[in-house]
Amino acid sequence: METPSARPATLDDVARAAGVSRATASRVLGGYGFASVDARERVHAAADRLGYVPNVTARALVRGAGVRLVVAVSGTDATVLDDPYVDRLVSAAARVCAPHGVGVALEWLPLDAPAGLRRLGDDRSVCGVLLVNTTARVLDAVPVGLRGRVVSIGTGSPAVPSFDVDNAAGAGAVLRHLHAGGRRRIAMVTGPRWLSCAERSVTAYEGLMRAAGLPVRLVTGDFTAARGARAALEALDRWPDTDAIYAASDATALGVIAALRGRGLRVPHDVAVAGFDDIPYAAVSSPALTTATHPVARIATAAATAVLDGRPVPPVTAFPSTLVARESA
Repeated sequence: METPSARPATLDDVARAAGVSRATASRVLGGYGFASVDARERVHAAADRLGYVPNVTARALVRGAGVRLVVAVSGTDATVLDDPYVDRLVSAAARVCAPHGVGVALEWLPLDAPAGLRRLGDDRSVCGVLLVNTTARVLDAVPVGLRGRVVSIGTGSPAVPSFDVDNAAGAGAVLRHLHAGGRRRIAMVTGPRWLSCAERSVTAYEGLMRAAGLPVRLVTGDFTAARGARAALEALDRWPDTDAIYAASDATALGVIAALRGRGLRVPHDVAVAGFDDIPYAAVSSPALTTATHPVARIATAAATAVLDGRPVPPVTAFPSTLVARESA
């Protein structure tokens, strides 16, 4: 019995053509559960003859596999989703998920209400979660039902493996470069102080400065250019003799350069500036920005692959960061 050409073949059409129940046809085409060899052969032959195309979404939901990977980004407000860093994470995750028929969804996870993770754990359409900007409170809120299907891009825990850049090593390489260039009064514009993974670069800065007998000069930032500009002016007002500024992100560093120019200072002649991330704009800024690499796409690819594979991974996977020396420092 052939299905009418006016519509695509359904699972019921395949079951009737193969002379089996709908449940048997579903098990055979879904690749799960028991079916006899004869039934499998008849179902596959009927599906080929009818040109049946399985509904990937429905099949995944029946099997409990889920059809979407959620990128959950923690932050004080939803503007955290506007960060180009998040765009790069989502893009890389989508490339991993597309061949598997899995979509990627982006959600804001309020810092003061990480209980939203419980909803994701109960949602059968969710195959897994990538946590971004992770905090201890967020990690503690991960429900048991998500374990094994969640990884962190940032700080992890015994139950949640992490994938991240070795930003401490990258920061160290940049700071040593500034020191080798004769800079001795180096201020740092940090990332958000609530973000534990961003604190690694602060720790590296403090350690290197103290080891060299140099003053520690910290100004809190938030990874944005606007805050970088304001932080640069704060640093100059507090420490007028500052001869270098290290920013925890390239966007922040570009804001720093703009503010220094507004004060009539030359980069790097009066104040050297360096960042972190090596975003595309870093190479074409004026002057070109000294920075350290941040392989965002590789990190997101590894994290998404780990969720889809569902196999155990090391508790921490750190990707190297290396110095990119340019004209700004």
